[in-house]
Amino acid sequence: MTTRIETRFADLKAEGRPALVTFIMAGDPDGATTLEVLKGLPGAGADLIELGMPFSDPMADGPAIQRAGLRALNAGETLGGTLETVRRFREIDDRTPIILMGYFNPVYIYGVDRFVADAKAAGVDGLIVVDLPPEMDDELCLPAVEGGLNFVRLATPTTDEKRLPAVLKNTSGFVYYVSINGITGSAAPDASAVSAAVQRIKGQTSLPVCVGFGVRTAEQARAIGRHADGVVVGSALVAAMEGAAEGGTQAVVDAVCGLVRELAGGLADLKLAAA
Repeated sequence: MTTRIETRFADLKAEGRPALVTFIMAGDPDGATTLEVLKGLPGAGADLIELGMPFSDPMADGPAIQRAGLRALNAGETLGGTLETVRRFREIDDRTPIILMGYFNPVYIYGVDRFVADAKAAGVDGLIVVDLPPEMDDELCLPAVEGGLNFVRLATPTTDEKRLPAVLKNTSGFVYYVSINGITGSAAPDASAVSAAVQRIKGQTSLPVCVGFGVRTAEQARAIGRHADGVVVGSALVAAMEGAAEGGTQAVVDAVCGLVRELAGGLADLKLAAA
């Protein structure tokens, strides 16, 4: 069965432009606001959406996403609540891919088999679980794939030629290339280094390669989009949500979707430049 993720990348390839992949944290600053932001993202230009599963010990995340997770947990967000948000989003949008991103602990507590079944039923398309290496594929990766979910793996600047085949082995949907060594949002990616890394990964897989960690502006998105199949933006959107939170739900939606429009415009310019 072809997944929404695979369909979306095929459509984008036909259009000749890279994907804009956006990340927000589920339950930040509350579940109702998350849902309204989700509803607004596709119209603003998001091609795929990563939805964070809040966790109390997010070791790979920078301060902005750590604060978002803490706000969500303090507001009472649960993994079940996150799945319900996806269900409600699917009532109005059956095309935009949703990838849940986070850590294994909440999934383990929820129960792997139950989680895979409930995620699929809710309308989730894929998973990114940053603390499960390939050696632990039996824990979640293989059950997820068998359950009809794409399992997206991360490659990093330290993933060498010996390690890369293991990373790619059971990956599906796309490969997420982490463009910097460090936590999310800690530095801006170097476009020339990204180009070389993407080409190296593409030498071993036919999957799309998306690049994230550190992209904040339309200019940065355009620079990365020249070399990658997709550009992932997370910390900048989460920071926009945080900055607008005091103004209420509509202020948050406006802030996030406004930034997404700018980022999408950068990639649209890239498409026009290549035409």
